[in-house]
Amino acid sequence: MSFTATVQTVNGSEVMLDATAFYPAGGGQSADHGLLRWNGGEAGVADTRKDKVTGLIWHKLDGTPPAVGTQITGEVDAARRWRHMARHSGEHLLAQSFVRINPAFAVDAVNMTHPECTLDLRGDPTEADVRAAETLLRETLARRRLTLETPTVSEADLPNYPLRRETKVRGQVRLVIFRGEDGQPFDVSACGGIHVPQASLAAPVVALRTERIRGRVTRVVFMAGEEASEYLGGIYRDCRALAQTFSVPVERLTERVEALRTDLTDSKADAAQLREKLARVLVEATPPDAQGLRWLELDDPALLLPVLSGVPTGEVRVALSEGGRCGVASARPEVHAGELLRGVLAVTGGKGGGKPELAQGSTLKPGGFLAAVRAALTSTQTS
Repeated sequence: MSFTATVQTVNGSEVMLDATAFYPAGGGQSADHGLLRWNGGEAGVADTRKDKVTGLIWHKLDGTPPAVGTQITGEVDAARRWRHMARHSGEHLLAQSFVRINPAFAVDAVNMTHPECTLDLRGDPTEADVRAAETLLRETLARRRLTLETPTVSEADLPNYPLRRETKVRGQVRLVIFRGEDGQPFDVSACGGIHVPQASLAAPVVALRTERIRGRVTRVVFMAGEEASEYLGGIYRDCRALAQTFSVPVERLTERVEALRTDLTDSKADAAQLREKLARVLVEATPPDAQGLRWLELDDPALLLPVLSGVPTGEVRVALSEGGRCGVASARPEVHAGELLRGVLAVTGGKGGGKPELAQGSTLKPGGFLAAVRAALTSTQTS
């Protein structure tokens, strides 16, 4: 899309033209990007915004702007514009589908600045409602030819149109209508945005997930048009590759993953039981010394907590595993496990602590850990 115009004003890296085809950011939609060319130069258009006071459009350039009075040729990034059109039309069509499922699902806010667009709805739509709206729209786009109309009507004529939601615009109002060949409109909204000429060009419109954001407002995350097709195609390719590693067709991938997850849960439970049995064997094979201290050195940090469980009255149990992971369990009222461990780590370096019965941490000097424990216990017994 190209046009010709004259530079009217220059403000830093921004220029204002006497005419433009660039659409500014607004209404939840990103700005057009593109290029300005003139005799002897060119610069990319990195942003486009509407002046809040004058309503005129500023073009932010990524190079030195042309002087006032320069004749330019503007080129809008067509691929970016097309994505924005599909997103915006997809938002209108999906919002209308939700209203048709339940009129309580009114739009609270929208955002279409990323491929994953958002539609914030009131009325607490459930996952079943989301799927119903998505299905309604998919069937509508497949079976009805909905053509875009963009009439500008007076405020007084608005009651003659079935607006999806009330507009705050006054005076002359631009409408966006997607109308079927039977003359019946599917959606009518007051909107100044850009849209695809046929509703089917926004397909597929896919709801990806929902998020509760506040009160009774639910955010529906969706994609539309080519971006949705690319995303779904990528997901299918990834799923197919994963399914092949499991030697199952794609349609059985979920079943296979669920089976593996069940197996993993069972395996974790079996491993936990085996660790508990091994911990009991290790404890029984290591009698306490004269201080009532039972000292265990472990190869597996996962055994740390099991060997520190079930300490009988009068015993202090200390364990050290590879990597410096350590723990203390006490069944003696005068020995506070957390305080004992913190005192030992103050000598051997590291961090840790806990309750009177159990404490865990990590030491920087495993070789001196046992000696520090014995010294701390001796101090406790003599104090």
